[in-house]
Amino acid sequence: MDLYDIEITTIDGTVQTMDRYRGQTLLIVNVASRCGFTSQYKGLQELFDTYRDKGLVVLGFPCNQFGHQEPGDEPEIKAFCSLTYTVTFPLFAKIEVNGEHTHPLYRYLKSAKKGLLGTEAIKWNFTKFLVGPDGTVLKRYAPTDTPAGIAADLAALLN
Repeated sequence: MDLYDIEITTIDGTVQTMDRYRGQTLLIVNVASRCGFTSQYKGLQELFDTYRDKGLVVLGFPCNQFGHQEPGDEPEIKAFCSLTYTVTFPLFAKIEVNGEHTHPLYRYLKSAKKGLLGTEAIKWNFTKFLVGPDGTVLKRYAPTDTPAGIAADLAALLN
């Protein structure tokens, strides 16, 4: 399956394909509102603000698989992100990133860039995937890799 054929659902319930982001650099993140890394929303928004004119889009996919840290429904998640972190980058409907019901996007990302010691499983919220404008998965970042720490990679790629 091609990355751009994968269907995704926006946080408002609109079904679209990843083709909407063809030709753009993507930072795809599984996010959560009640996680120790939730403050990364601020840094992700800063990356989006800094690099969107150069082709970066941050895509946030809420996930409740890790310690039930995303218990809300889509309207609650959208309100939290908007009011708490002024998030303007695209957010999507809640998905699963591991297990039997892994979303096809994450099945694709995990097989393209394995994690530590070659594992595919996502270990926690705020795992990040950098995807080039041609759809190539370039890098996988751990939850502990901060948006500020990713900025150098983005600057090198987008400048």
